[in-house]
Amino acid sequence: MNITQRPRRLRRDGIRSLVSEVSLSPSDLIAPVFVDATTDERQPIPSMPGHERVPVEEAVARVEEVRETGVEAVIVFGIPEEKDARGTRAFADDGVVQRAVRAITAETDAYVITDVCMCEYTDHGHCGVLTSEASESWEELRSSGVIEEDADEEPTLTVKNDETLDLLTKTAVSHAAAGADMVAPSSMTDGMVGAIRTGLDDSGHADVPIMSYAAKYESAFYGPFRDAADGAPAFGDRRHYQMDPANAREAMREVSLDVEQGADVLMVKPALPYLDVVSAVRREFDHPVAAYNVSGEYAMLHAAAEKGWLDLEAVAHESLLSIKRAGADLILTYFAEDLAPRL
Repeated sequence: MNITQRPRRLRRDGIRSLVSEVSLSPSDLIAPVFVDATTDERQPIPSMPGHERVPVEEAVARVEEVRETGVEAVIVFGIPEEKDARGTRAFADDGVVQRAVRAITAETDAYVITDVCMCEYTDHGHCGVLTSEASESWEELRSSGVIEEDADEEPTLTVKNDETLDLLTKTAVSHAAAGADMVAPSSMTDGMVGAIRTGLDDSGHADVPIMSYAAKYESAFYGPFRDAADGAPAFGDRRHYQMDPANAREAMREVSLDVEQGADVLMVKPALPYLDVVSAVRREFDHPVAAYNVSGEYAMLHAAAEKGWLDLEAVAHESLLSIKRAGADLILTYFAEDLAPRL
């Protein structure tokens, strides 16, 4: 048999790494950090093994731990000391993220990104200002007689889009003023990138880039994060403002709008179930593309590894490699610290 094409020739040790099409490095990774204003000691996150909420006073130490692994960038999420209907602690000068960012930027050389959203700061857990009808809980509506006792559907949730834009802008500007190197709006509010860009420019922060959660899906993979950030909705869900998992063409429209409004980096979230979207965004746009390897993706691999069904390090590396191969330039991942020293 005469076989002229033998791809296996290039799979031998020595040549295999030279012809590898995609590689990972610690500089590709962004590590999430949770800072909690309600605690004075580190709190393990049960659904995310290896991760903790840290008090504000330990934010610097936590980031230094990340930097020691070779990861250069972190994204900071905050758990505030109190919440209200409008999430006012999100943009307070002495808010949890603002305090943490001031300390981190003063004492480390990490590149600091901040999540800009309202869900961790509102008492209802939604990503913006609600109409008065929607701000009441399902049980309160039942007990007050507004809906029938035996009703089996929750009332339609309405988030005030344009009023939310003002709060998101205030939050982003306060993060930039505290020293954030980049802001990352994640609420999927229409017009959020344009509003934040204008706010940053007008307040003297024209050099602060925006990494937009440009295609963020209403996903079942967010569960552990909502435990970690205390951001689960008190009632209802987010299907009316986050994207339908069935839609890929819509994602391209969403991304295009963010590009028009001045986004510097385009993010797809989650990553693994939406690699087709990551790939499409990479082909269509010349902006840097980020993908969020979310908490559910992290937790399910840990759970399988604990059962002895998978090799955790191997599947984690393969997962991130697939995200990079699909076209992501940056990967937000809870595996960052574990994998970075081995890359």
